[in-house]
Amino acid sequence: MPKSVRDILSMKNSKKITVITAYDYTTSQLCDKAGVDMLLVGDSAGMVMLGYDNTIPVTMDQMCMFTEAVARGRQNALVVADMPFMSYQASRSQAIENAGRLVKAGADAVKLEGGTEIRDTIHGIVEIGIPVMGHIGFQPQTTTLQEGYKVQAKTKDSALRLVESAKSLEDAGAFSIVLEMVTREASKIISESISIPTIGIGSGPDCDGQVLVVHDMLGLYEKIKPKFAKRYLELSSDIIHAVESYRNDVVSGKFPGTEHCFSMDKSELERLKKEVD
Repeated sequence: MPKSVRDILSMKNSKKITVITAYDYTTSQLCDKAGVDMLLVGDSAGMVMLGYDNTIPVTMDQMCMFTEAVARGRQNALVVADMPFMSYQASRSQAIENAGRLVKAGADAVKLEGGTEIRDTIHGIVEIGIPVMGHIGFQPQTTTLQEGYKVQAKTKDSALRLVESAKSLEDAGAFSIVLEMVTREASKIISESISIPTIGIGSGPDCDGQVLVVHDMLGLYEKIKPKFAKRYLELSSDIIHAVESYRNDVVSGKFPGTEHCFSMDKSELERLKKEVD
């Protein structure tokens, strides 16, 4: 039985929550078997899977496809799907409709970027029964348009705005909030100020949980290497080496070998030769 939103809420102040991104069936299966609590179908798929420069071009159709694949691969983890840029900003009814599409695709909850300004939108989605995860601090969909990649909450006033946003999202019914690239001091204060879990990414150890992009963690994505992403493997170099070895084996005739082939019975082969002759 997959984890529920209630299970995640119960982990606040008792056990750290582990979250990792997944965009396909195979990765979903592997991460689920590893025991993570949540699988986040992030719109970062646009960058690591589709080659976009940022998350802005990602569409609802693409997010539904990724969500369907991840949902088919999980057994135990809660699946949360990102709502992509402009899938919820235009109107409350648009947001509800698109949140419903992701749930139909297999998501247990959806994630929206934004603070106090999207409080009513989150309330509307929660009101019809769809759990919502918030996302404040650095917001990849919009912060880059104004500021570029910058750490958030470095001043008292900016930190207070994030505290206010976190409380507002909690009041709207969000069950958890991602804090991205927020100073560790502000993240600690935010985490202690609300009763729902905070999930940090580049926001220090005092959040209630942590999330990483699986391609960053495994060393698969070379275009951007965030300071906050710990690399547990360097698979890109291993994969390149493996493909080079395959190419060399094919060119030299080493692959396929006898152990990779299927053979006819000798009697059938003789009969075939006679027919051909």
